[in-house]
Amino acid sequence: MKRREFVSLLCATAVASPFAARAQPNAKLPTIGVLGVATALGWKPSIAAFVQRLSDLGWVGGRNINIEYRWAEGHSERFAALADSLVRSNVDVIVTAGGAVVPAKQATTAIPIIFAVASDPIGTGLVASLAHPGGNVTGLSVQAAELAGKRVELLRELIPNLRRLAIIANPDYAAAAREMSEVQAAGRALKLETEIFEIHESKDISNAIARLQGSGEVLYVCIDPLTDTNQITIAKLTTAARIPTMPAFREAVRAGALIYYGPNTEELFRRAADFVDKVLRGTKPADIPVEQPSKFDLVINIKAAKALGITVPQGLLVAADEVIE
Repeated sequence: MKRREFVSLLCATAVASPFAARAQPNAKLPTIGVLGVATALGWKPSIAAFVQRLSDLGWVGGRNINIEYRWAEGHSERFAALADSLVRSNVDVIVTAGGAVVPAKQATTAIPIIFAVASDPIGTGLVASLAHPGGNVTGLSVQAAELAGKRVELLRELIPNLRRLAIIANPDYAAAAREMSEVQAAGRALKLETEIFEIHESKDISNAIARLQGSGEVLYVCIDPLTDTNQITIAKLTTAARIPTMPAFREAVRAGALIYYGPNTEELFRRAADFVDKVLRGTKPADIPVEQPSKFDLVINIKAAKALGITVPQGLLVAADEVIE
């Protein structure tokens, strides 16, 4: 090739390169499908933590990834259809939690699924083992049995004369049904009377709390999409009814409930972003061990305690990760 032709070729390449660079964004970006069990508002802090961690890892929405959201808004019967919708959208990985994980797995054996929280991934058949999940599912596991017992013990420590414990639970939701049984067992061990208030839809929650008003009972709320969606409402209703409450979610304590003990959900979603990062970079879910949270947060609402005439023991105040005044 003559020198003049060679220089011309270089110039042509230099001119063409910017056009090639601009064409790249038109290629399909990796897409993360988020299947939310509750509402976008209820999951806002967790999703913000998830998206921020993705950004820290180099994944920015609209630049080198897309994120598609589906919200069940507390209706577990919608999980399967929403999971199918994400599969039909051909997402590259699905992120979800709780009872939505099983429907997601039933919808696909090919697309990687990351659960930000699941109470019994082995028992529900999501993974073969924590160390070697196998299949297309992995994530973060919370063992509810241990949590239920500790939560009841904390209520007894906070209210030494506690004799009766009311439990709100949706027995149609497998994880809530298990937790309900675990709370009852913990109550029996501490010689507490327990009473179950079953809920199946939002109106059942307000009806149950109305029945509890003035009963002298303390309320334990089991986790499920329905209580997730209505966590702020539960906090407001129990505060107005002067019912000491152990809610299923941390945000409820910030909204007026008495005490929360459990995993930091925002931290779980941050860790879920690390799992997504590994999958998008080529690691198979089968080769990513399921993690368990090493730390649980204790949050106490002092303002609520004072309104209820409860004196919080100094030991609990010192142990608390957050005290709301």
